[in-house]
Amino acid sequence: MSSPGDDPDPRRWWALVVIALAQLMVVLDATIVNIALPSAQRDLGMSDGNRQWVITAYTLAFGGLLLLGGRIADLVGRKRTFIIGLVGFAGASALGGAAGGPGMLFGARALQGVFAAVLAPSALSLLTTTFADPKERGKAFGIYGAMAGGGSAIGLLAGGLLTEYLDWRWCLYVNVPIALVALLGAAAVLHDHRPGDTGARLDVPGVLLGCGGLVALVYGFSEAQPRGWTDPMVLGLFAGAVVLLAGFVWWQTRAPSPLLPPHVVKDRDRAGCFLTMAFATIGMFGVFLFLTYYMQLVLEYSPVKTGLAFLPMTAAIITGSTQISARLLHHVPPRLLIVPGMLLAALGLVLLTGLTVEGAYLTHVLPGMLLAGLGMGLTFMPVFATATAGVAPRDAGVTSATVNTSQQVGGSIGTALLNTLATTSTTAYVTAHLRDPAERARITAEGVVHGYTVAIWWAVGIMVLGGLVAGLMVTSRAPRHLVPPAGEAAAENADARTAYGN
Repeated sequence: MSSPGDDPDPRRWWALVVIALAQLMVVLDATIVNIALPSAQRDLGMSDGNRQWVITAYTLAFGGLLLLGGRIADLVGRKRTFIIGLVGFAGASALGGAAGGPGMLFGARALQGVFAAVLAPSALSLLTTTFADPKERGKAFGIYGAMAGGGSAIGLLAGGLLTEYLDWRWCLYVNVPIALVALLGAAAVLHDHRPGDTGARLDVPGVLLGCGGLVALVYGFSEAQPRGWTDPMVLGLFAGAVVLLAGFVWWQTRAPSPLLPPHVVKDRDRAGCFLTMAFATIGMFGVFLFLTYYMQLVLEYSPVKTGLAFLPMTAAIITGSTQISARLLHHVPPRLLIVPGMLLAALGLVLLTGLTVEGAYLTHVLPGMLLAGLGMGLTFMPVFATATAGVAPRDAGVTSATVNTSQQVGGSIGTALLNTLATTSTTAYVTAHLRDPAERARITAEGVVHGYTVAIWWAVGIMVLGGLVAGLMVTSRAPRHLVPPAGEAAAENADARTAYGN
């Protein structure tokens, strides 16, 4: 079994292909089903009130169990949990594709979320422990960041193609061959870089408090959209989340084997990256959510054409991540990439606030999409690399899970918050401008687009705030921070063993 100080694995680039493929599958699954939802609703007879569970069941399980999945990967081995996650995710996808009723589909989506919570942190921590050379690490994280940022747009395109030309069920079945390829590759080329047994045990109280708090938080935001922010159930969920997460923080400082060791989040750079990732993900929903609606409802694009329209943005994300950030990360401090990336994404969103009912894709949509995509590409790669750098190998899984949790919770907040702002603004606009019933259709259309632009302006502010957080908290000045010398890594491992009572 190799370690950071050994010669690099000659098959590490094939390992990257396998890891990136698994990451792409998890990320695109968050959006590929969105396009298929109307068809699935008609086919299975879902009510309008229940259809949200196709999305919510997945996000609840995924977001709520990520910390547990990451710690399990640290305790039992990341290659093992990676393979378990792949097999389980494929099986749950096949079950969902074969669903004969809403309940079966909801259950399958929840199972997908459970196994995604095991798979995603295992993938990122395997990447973290596989690449030690700064230049190679930059390239590897550039590709990983591109998958994380562009996967949602790829999911929209794949969902449109599969729904329009095959059947909505293939939006789930498609995961089976992808997982099979990744599984064969994982068995052949992946290796664990796990330290010896330190006697650590699973923190059961931490699991109950942390995962319970995250489930309550994600569920609260998912219910805030249909029920309203002042609904007693929503307020109760938020209150429960605050109590559980506060208890989790208190317990982690006292637990003999904490689920999330305090030293992981006390690092200023790492904490700054967690917050920046959350803000970036909230802001990105100002692009994916409202542009999807705008192109289908206002520009009257088909699902396939909508997916194709997102491809330039995906290309911009890949370019920013692999051709700019990956090449510069070992030359400049991380925040010199993250802060400009967040501000460039914010500028792209500013351009999108110019959307109108008479707008056109080339003039009103494409320029903003390209800038936002390039900014996200610049941001995601150094955030992933910096957040997982310098951590003891035994904590790589839970650290990776915390990055993914920031993404997932940010996505849940973005969906609920921005959609609520858009809906409220649309209602206010129509109420203020509707004078003649004969103009209702025009005023309503204008109100819908007005709601989109108001929500996107809020997303701009969130992106700028994320850039400010990165500028103030991600203060590492030397690129070598990303890969500590072998002696420092060994010392950190010794510290971790001491902290765990070994």
